[in-house]
Amino acid sequence: MKRKAEITVLKDLITPAVFKKVLTFKRNELIKNSGTVDSKIYFIKKGSLKVSIFQQNAEQIIRLGYTGDLIVAIDSFFDNSNSDFVIQTIKKTEVLVAEKEDFMHFVHSCPEHTLLYIKILEELVKQQLDREQDLLHDSPKIRYERVFERTPFLFQIIPNKYIANYLRMTPETFSRISKS
Repeated sequence: MKRKAEITVLKDLITPAVFKKVLTFKRNELIKNSGTVDSKIYFIKKGSLKVSIFQQNAEQIIRLGYTGDLIVAIDSFFDNSNSDFVIQTIKKTEVLVAEKEDFMHFVHSCPEHTLLYIKILEELVKQQLDREQDLLHDSPKIRYERVFERTPFLFQIIPNKYIANYLRMTPETFSRISKS
């Protein structure tokens, strides 16, 4: 829990310092399309979104974001490359937007900011490892239980069809598991 508190502190520090633009997106609106460069950082002030990749014309959700989350196309952010990630709203969403240059200037402006940035990166790596472990389980029920244990509120704010996709199961399987 200490790490979460540190990340909350960083978000509170960063928000007024580097997020200079507020954008509102309608439900299902694209924030970032596949094959584009986007090194901006988005802070979800209100709403929810999904980060997806399309393979063989099928969408695979790799991340879900909601109020209070930082979202970024991490590959574009690190090296300004084209990213295959799609960022799309699930419902009407308000985001604060920071340019990479402003954000990195803030990070390097003092040792405390740099340390907190490292904490955010550590949390991102930890979340990715949890996600990879989830997907290693053949059992949809175990994947469901692991995510429910980590983030039970997710099931109250994100529609089931998106969570089902995120967990790599059909909506029908998700429905059956959630009722048991």
